[in-house]
Amino acid sequence: MEKKLYTVTVYSENQVGLLNQVTIVFTRRQVNIESLTVSRSAIPGVHKFTITAETDEDTISKIVRQIERRIDILKAFYYTDEEIIFQEVALYKVSTETLLENNDVETMVRKYNARILEVTREYSVIEQSGHTEEIEALHADLKPSGILQFVRSGRIAITKSTEERVSAFLEEVESRRRSLCSE
Repeated sequence: MEKKLYTVTVYSENQVGLLNQVTIVFTRRQVNIESLTVSRSAIPGVHKFTITAETDEDTISKIVRQIERRIDILKAFYYTDEEIIFQEVALYKVSTETLLENNDVETMVRKYNARILEVTREYSVIEQSGHTEEIEALHADLKPSGILQFVRSGRIAITKSTEERVSAFLEEVESRRRSLCSE
């Protein structure tokens, strides 16, 4: 089967140890996690894991089903890049002297739609958001000028769908709960 990059979103309550349980599912299937981001979702009390992994569709489908069997997981989905809108964020620290003396750095900042976040006497911090390829390209272009520090986030993503799939799922669960209570 053809391997490609999938983005998995997992919705859960914020429970201690749940991240470990989720990552173990990938480990048992011998699938490496490329990036992982966890944050609150738009739904009060619900957290969202965004995980990227390169594998085939059959394996990612099994991983998602296995994750959903965990008690504290509300719902999990997987997507291809064509089904989502996604970004990463990167911070680059360069010497301010290099920034001031080398016009190429300013040109690169403009070329990659980055911005300068902070300037001190010793260093300047450049922020960039974009896809992995864009972040890697700016990193490669800045490297000869000297990067003092570099850090990047994992992927964050939203679907191209007009509705949040987990919201529809939660409404369905609530509707079933109400009908059972009224009987």
